[in-house]
Amino acid sequence: MRAPTLTERLAARERPARVPVMRQRWTDLLFLHWAWDPAAVQRTLPPGLTVDTFDGQAWLGLVPFCMHAVRPVGCPAVPGISNFLELNVRTYVFDAQRRPGVWFYSLDANSWLAVEIARRWFYLPYEHAVMSAVRVPATGEMAFVAQRRGREHESRFLYGASTPAGEVAADTLEFFLVERYRLFAHDARRSRLLTGRVAHAPYRVAGAAVPVWDDAQLRLAGFDPEGVAPDHCCMADAVVVEVFPLEPVAEPARDFVVEGEALGETAAPA
Repeated sequence: MRAPTLTERLAARERPARVPVMRQRWTDLLFLHWAWDPAAVQRTLPPGLTVDTFDGQAWLGLVPFCMHAVRPVGCPAVPGISNFLELNVRTYVFDAQRRPGVWFYSLDANSWLAVEIARRWFYLPYEHAVMSAVRVPATGEMAFVAQRRGREHESRFLYGASTPAGEVAADTLEFFLVERYRLFAHDARRSRLLTGRVAHAPYRVAGAAVPVWDDAQLRLAGFDPEGVAPDHCCMADAVVVEVFPLEPVAEPARDFVVEGEALGETAAPA
């Protein structure tokens, strides 16, 4: 299937003419990416999605960041509930309408409520985790720690910007990796593919110095970089985000299985 054109990728940034269901603010975004075999990634995707590539490579992303003022539209942020941390594993895809987006393998968060809502209402594979993020006073670097519930291993990241931030050109790898305004999710109970939109100002992207990183979440998702460092690292300035409702993708998804485990089952209600 033909990949989205540059015009279609730019059009994906346009804000939907609908009312959002949530508002939030994302800060301290780190993007770590590994180039991967497109065929290996394609085997993990549900029917209806095609792996998106840049220069013939698929890409696996590991993204730690901070969520602030997360709340439904019309409601105020609530201290102790509206702010939390997230660490997600993702790849890049497009659907039969050539709409580019993100497919998530996992999303760890340290908010019980956020995890349960995202699983039940957005069909996303969120996981409960213990997490912390502290800025190092001497250097301004972010020290980010995540431990998924039921796992002994702690994933640690230390990162800071290495170049000034700025908008990226549309024909670059950075644009391909970070400028994504659509997600896809699988409703396992109804065997259907869903999609949702987010809207925010274009990212201002900076180079990243990452002296400490960890790939455990990639391995839990079934991908093992074997200790090889990320092929691409960058950071992004904070953005204010609107989240829009999910809707079915035109062609329903069938059940799909990877290595004996049905993907998306953790996103369905218990």
